[in-house]
Amino acid sequence: MRKNNLILLLLLLVFPRCATDRSEVPSQLEFSDGSQVVIMHPTVGNIETWLYLTSEGILPVEPGTSVLGVYSHQAAYDYSRTAEFIQEQGLENISLMGIEAPLDPRDLFAENANTAVFNRIFKMAQGIIFFGGPDIPPSLYGQEMNILSVVTDPHRHYLELSFLFHLIGGSQVDDFVPFMEENPALPVLGLCLGMQTMNVAAGGTMIQDIPSEIYGKTTVEQIVNMDPDMQHRNYYSFFRTDPDIAARSFHRIIIEEDSHMAAINGGNDLSPYVLSSHHQAVDVIGKGFRVTAWSMDRKVAEAIEHEKYPNVIGVQFHPEVPSLFMEDSMIKFKPGEEAVHSFTSLYPGALGEDFHRSFWNYFSGFFPESVINPGR
Repeated sequence: MRKNNLILLLLLLVFPRCATDRSEVPSQLEFSDGSQVVIMHPTVGNIETWLYLTSEGILPVEPGTSVLGVYSHQAAYDYSRTAEFIQEQGLENISLMGIEAPLDPRDLFAENANTAVFNRIFKMAQGIIFFGGPDIPPSLYGQEMNILSVVTDPHRHYLELSFLFHLIGGSQVDDFVPFMEENPALPVLGLCLGMQTMNVAAGGTMIQDIPSEIYGKTTVEQIVNMDPDMQHRNYYSFFRTDPDIAARSFHRIIIEEDSHMAAINGGNDLSPYVLSSHHQAVDVIGKGFRVTAWSMDRKVAEAIEHEKYPNVIGVQFHPEVPSLFMEDSMIKFKPGEEAVHSFTSLYPGALGEDFHRSFWNYFSGFFPESVINPGR
């Protein structure tokens, strides 16, 4: 036994623990109490998106704005990759916070093991962004699981749903006092899954598959022959005959008057094109929200905003994708076609490009003055 222990000690000395070990990722105790913009699910890709939007002045914030990436230690993604990326890039203004206490799905919409740490994050947040991702477990909004739902990271959903419930409250518990009663103007943005999470956290439900449940379509061939404005992802990519085909699609939206979306759209009645990549949609709208944008047939909600907390908004589309703003980023939609168009060439100006740039400029106005950089 002593010989085995000695060999193990020598191995540890010669082969130290790899820097990408999950145990190297920061715990919930390792972050500053200073004011920061909070990014939920801080993957390398999401951090890169933040860096692109801010460095290009698309999201005009002060250089060096402090950012805190928050995640669950039980989540499927290996956040040590993000820690390594931050270190390699010398990003001293970005830190990570891994929440250690696991959440019981029965306690998400009530005070629980993470209520205190949620409150701590809330008190130092200057704004919070919830990014896109996979399907929410249907049991969390009271449904059985459709065979077309794909749940890959339940612990991520547990964390984000519970945190959002603590922020805005929901119909699940009538007497719960949301954190945002203390700071009603806090900016909170939900992107695609982020909007769905807002809705479910507030007591809403989901349509688990748009083609089959809304349109009665059950094959890829049927879906790709539909009106493009009814297609919410590019189903040509399902054939897997060409790896360069985009999984996303573009379609127009109808915007409701007297809403943030209307202000972003410049107050006109045009229907801009947006990037869409989802197969689910909000159904019953959660407590406190109203729908502010729709698909062209008004069957899919494309944006929501909170009626009590004015800077809480969610969009079902993806205004954050860097290629939307790159003239040389070409898109291929169908097998056999040439990739000769970018988003900016397909939908210039009021058709889409102006709307997306306006979106981020408008959202930055929700931030405190200490964050906004008017010179960008």
